[in-house]
Amino acid sequence: MTLTRRQFFSLALATPAVIALAPRAMAATPEVYADGGIAVDGADVVAYFTHGSPVQGNKAITRDYLGATWLFSSEVNRDLFAADPAAYAPQYGGYCAYAVSQGYTAPTVPEAWSIVDDKLYLNFSIRVRRRWERDILGHIMAADANWPSVLAG
Repeated sequence: MTLTRRQFFSLALATPAVIALAPRAMAATPEVYADGGIAVDGADVVAYFTHGSPVQGNKAITRDYLGATWLFSSEVNRDLFAADPAAYAPQYGGYCAYAVSQGYTAPTVPEAWSIVDDKLYLNFSIRVRRRWERDILGHIMAADANWPSVLAG
């Protein structure tokens, strides 16, 4: 194959960009959905269980877990989480449970949540949560089968 001078220079200019982007394209999805390093958009995951609703965490009351920073509304909640993070952390790393059931990951919002069998599940939106609720047990079975292989993305 013979390259013209224009093709050669175009290729030479594009190569650094391809090299720079390649590691990002091949990188696996992080184990926990943490926008800006903060899990669950800063919601206190213990509060879902103790208050029955999302409560915004305090940036001064945190705990690191699975490579993300988790915020809590009280030191009591932080300590409960620290004693048993798996009991409070959302399933599928806080990614949208419906999306994981469909074979991919998606971000979530704290307001679109469900607790099923003492486990916290988050969804992309209230609308997606309604779709999730049409067959919760079926979606959980599918998501369990897909998790964590969907992270290899």
